[in-house]
Amino acid sequence: MAPKPQKRKISKRGKNKITLPVSEEAEPINMESMGHPEIYPLVLTTKTQEIFNCRVDEDITDEQPYKLIRKEDIFADFVNRAAVSDFYPVKKIIQEYPGDELLLVYDKDFRYGLNFYLIGTEEGKENYLNPLEVPEEQEEYKEHIPEDLYVYKPPVSKPWVSLGSEKEIDEETVKESTKQITYMISRKRSEFGAPIKFSDQNASSVKDAYIECTAYPDKNFTLKQLERDVGMQVVPQIKDISTQTRWTYPQNATTQYHPREFSEEEKKTLEQSKTLTDFLNNVSMSVEIALQQNEIMNVFIDDWKRLAEEEGTFGDKTDTHLKEYQSFTDLHSPTEKMITCVSWHPVIFGLIAVSVAVRLSFEERVHFSGKLLLQPSLILFWSFSDPIHPQLMLESPDDIFCFEFCPSDPNIIAGGCINGQIVMWDITTHADRIENIKVGGSRSKKVTLKPLFLLEPESNKEVMYIRHCAVSSIENGHRKVITDIHWLSDTFEINRLGSVFENRSGISCQLATCSADCTICFWDIRPQKALTPQPTEKKKEESIEIPFDVPSTFLHLDLSWKPFSKIRLSKGETTLDHCPTKISLSDDTLLYKEQDKAAAQDKAVKAGEARPYQNLEEGLANHLEPIDDFCTKFFVGTEEGEVIYTDWKMERDPETGRLMTKKPVSLYTVHDGAVHTVQRSPFYHDIILTVGGWNVAIWKEGVMTGPLLQSCCAPKRYTSGHWSLTRPGVFYIGREDGYLDIWDLLEKTHEPAQSQNICITMITCVKPWTFSAKQQFIAVADYFGTLHILEIPWTLSHPSTNEVSSIHYYFEREVKHLEYVEQRKKIREQEKKDMKLEMEKKKVKMHQKSKEQMEAELKMEYESYLELERNVLVNLGLIKVKETMSYVEMV
Repeated sequence: MAPKPQKRKISKRGKNKITLPVSEEAEPINMESMGHPEIYPLVLTTKTQEIFNCRVDEDITDEQPYKLIRKEDIFADFVNRAAVSDFYPVKKIIQEYPGDELLLVYDKDFRYGLNFYLIGTEEGKENYLNPLEVPEEQEEYKEHIPEDLYVYKPPVSKPWVSLGSEKEIDEETVKESTKQITYMISRKRSEFGAPIKFSDQNASSVKDAYIECTAYPDKNFTLKQLERDVGMQVVPQIKDISTQTRWTYPQNATTQYHPREFSEEEKKTLEQSKTLTDFLNNVSMSVEIALQQNEIMNVFIDDWKRLAEEEGTFGDKTDTHLKEYQSFTDLHSPTEKMITCVSWHPVIFGLIAVSVAVRLSFEERVHFSGKLLLQPSLILFWSFSDPIHPQLMLESPDDIFCFEFCPSDPNIIAGGCINGQIVMWDITTHADRIENIKVGGSRSKKVTLKPLFLLEPESNKEVMYIRHCAVSSIENGHRKVITDIHWLSDTFEINRLGSVFENRSGISCQLATCSADCTICFWDIRPQKALTPQPTEKKKEESIEIPFDVPSTFLHLDLSWKPFSKIRLSKGETTLDHCPTKISLSDDTLLYKEQDKAAAQDKAVKAGEARPYQNLEEGLANHLEPIDDFCTKFFVGTEEGEVIYTDWKMERDPETGRLMTKKPVSLYTVHDGAVHTVQRSPFYHDIILTVGGWNVAIWKEGVMTGPLLQSCCAPKRYTSGHWSLTRPGVFYIGREDGYLDIWDLLEKTHEPAQSQNICITMITCVKPWTFSAKQQFIAVADYFGTLHILEIPWTLSHPSTNEVSSIHYYFEREVKHLEYVEQRKKIREQEKKDMKLEMEKKKVKMHQKSKEQMEAELKMEYESYLELERNVLVNLGLIKVKETMSYVEMV
């Protein structure tokens, strides 16, 4: 049996997924069995009809149901849409067609099964356009032939043959099971034909003079219906409502339908009356004021609508759900992989990069280590213009778990591997494959950006693999997987002690990474000073080993790159260290805001022209001026769910003189699982979002009393999170069950505003991006390797008028609440101390009393007890008053 062709899934703008065959050798449908081998039926969608100007009832009518299409236009459609094109099933027929134009005919009656069909031969095309004329004699002959040849054959009667259906008919028939009742009504013969006599009746004896003989059910007689033939049809639920009152007791009523009018005399009397004159004088002033107010302002205006904001022309305010725009899946990989990191290109619109890794545990990786070495570890570049084929593939020595574009030059990419190495790529030579095309003039209001990859027709199917430029030293780097990576800003640089200096080069040259080996490392991509000159023979050998397709931008770092500073977060009393998973520096440049896009594009163009990374200078110089007022503190999230606020500056141990990390400024164990997100707000530089375990927390830098907001336990574990880029009170949280929680602090602060199901597996990464002022997307990656692109609705992308100030006021109010709680704790502790002091004072006083005083107090207490006992006995009647005297004497 021949192998089945593979299938790919395509999803665009939330449409249904269409399954298309990958193999080009699939044979088209031919009408040879019907006597028309030159006809090939096709299905042309509305998009294809618009491209080739063959729209039904517009370009193609009943008078002219055909269209001539050039082969060049069809080949151009193959280049743009590849297997998505509707002409792809007959690609081989079109390539072998000898002429320049093909005939496309509209099959209105679906004679051949589809809405269009293509004529694949020149002869068939000529026969359709120029049919042969049939002589009139032959036409008349053809019309008379059926009548002459038709012979009537009368039906022949046949005997009835029973097949046993009488029994079924007898069972289905309805038979009477109850006895019939006979009624006989009789009347006297003398009353027949007698005249009718009417008589009067007393109306007071019957209410309202109305007598009604109403039907009533007879409880002694019941009739059960055994069978009923009813026809039913599915209809919407109908409800009858009556608005009139019940006509239970009829009553006489009258209605006036002629207006009552004053007579002429009454009108004159009313006009001359003093009452009417006084009324008009009293009311005239208020009527004039009301008329003036109606002229000044519109009294029928809706004040609530005036308080609302202006609704934009894009989207609907009532729509709050994310809509699926597109999805990407790598169908070429032979193994099952998951997406570990997602990053939008900072300059090119519609281009997104994802890193994939094999879905295996540590034990399974060790077991299949030999097979994993034969499979490439990649970073895939996806474009909105081609949802099937990745545009670029960056190769790495091992699976990448985090990567980031360089803020100074987007063509420089740094990533962290699972084995602890840092990998560098330079895609400058391949940047000409990507171009942004702007549609519309400068005065046009509707300006959209469409990303296109300018690929040659021959290279459209080929995947561009790009090798890495440099890899760090495996001996001097991290020992475990790198969980987070950050580029430092181009405005400063640090030395091995953590001191901050100015950056005169104007480009980002340093990196910060954290790993599961309990270390945070700082790296510099510039060449360090060589202590001893290398011999020329060794340089020649290294130059020979350089592949021709690898750029020499970071050749000086390959296999010798090591961090210039390492930080270990010690737990103090124990020998164990904290295991960082995510970090957030004070100058975080992960977020590219809307207003900074133009500056980022200009910087990228200048970087591409000057190419500053081709001629890197040496490391940190001695003549740079230090920056004294720079904040060197940053937030760290750990595997144990701890949030640490510490300093990257090193200090010397007074005893040993070695450099050591400072103690953390604050440490809180808020999350009940590993922290997956530590991110600063794009609107408030001192507000940080942390996601881990089953809850979410929001912190304010400088507040050491705890988080401003801490959510309750979620139904499933949280796996990732991200702030909204346009609304300060909105952030998105991904869960392990495939749901995306959307928090809106203006609406709710104790739970998510809404939850939406995105996929059936765990969400691994969430990353929003602003495409234009009216359109915003969010990328959601899952554990099965699918990247979902969702369109954010109007309500979640456009902030209200005072949202920034409202959220800021909310955070300030929470800070005051924390301060109040802290003060109450201090007051309660002071009260406990005071109570302990009072108790101790009482004990001291008891010890200071003399023995005589103690006996006197005990004697007084005993006498009071006796007095109480005597009163109780008297009240109960057990003893009398005389007896009490003797009782007292006895005591």
